[in-house]
Amino acid sequence: MNAEEIKKQLDNVFSDEVIEWGKPIMQNFSKLMAYYRCALMEIETKFNVLNEEFSLRYDRNPINSIKTRLKSFQSMRDKLQRKGIDFAVNSIEECLNDVAGVRVICSFTDDVFMLAEALLNQDDITLVEAKDYINNPKPNGYRSLHLIVTVPIFLAHEKRLMKVEIQLRTIAMDSWASLEHQLRYKKDYAFDERMANELLRCAELSSELDARMDALRELIQTDE
Repeated sequence: MNAEEIKKQLDNVFSDEVIEWGKPIMQNFSKLMAYYRCALMEIETKFNVLNEEFSLRYDRNPINSIKTRLKSFQSMRDKLQRKGIDFAVNSIEECLNDVAGVRVICSFTDDVFMLAEALLNQDDITLVEAKDYINNPKPNGYRSLHLIVTVPIFLAHEKRLMKVEIQLRTIAMDSWASLEHQLRYKKDYAFDERMANELLRCAELSSELDARMDALRELIQTDE
């Protein structure tokens, strides 16, 4: 989300008069988003380096893909409102942990925890919160490892610690989550209990697939 995209989002939410009055706020908001983009670049680079290292060590790449995103202005405002917090630039940084998000899609379940451990062992990364939805899936069947970390970004005259939400999951977990979101939140369609149960069954099959692929990888490694 660059400065032009931020302006378009604000134009859709506020009137011209409010935008003119709030230009200083917009400038501070744009600056904060730039800091978050820098934090995303730092985390993405760290994972790319780990992927390169592990590819040399194990002769395969544990990371299938990396996706990054910044939360939209509207989403940030809505989430603060749900928390009962007035919208302000400092409220975004202090009260929201998921403004900057990185999703790491791994080949195998073991890779998820291997990469998470390697990242958290780096001395400039601080763990704020961890939620293991792989060993403890959500009731709907969702599986992923969520980490909130702080990472330093180095500017011309200062160092800032920025929070980043990291989701690590396998290809199977990501496919299920993407399809679940499309099906559950389809417009003008009532999602009933029967459908929810079917999605949960699909999640269980996805988990079984990961377990079988992990076992097959271990068998191949043993034979080698």
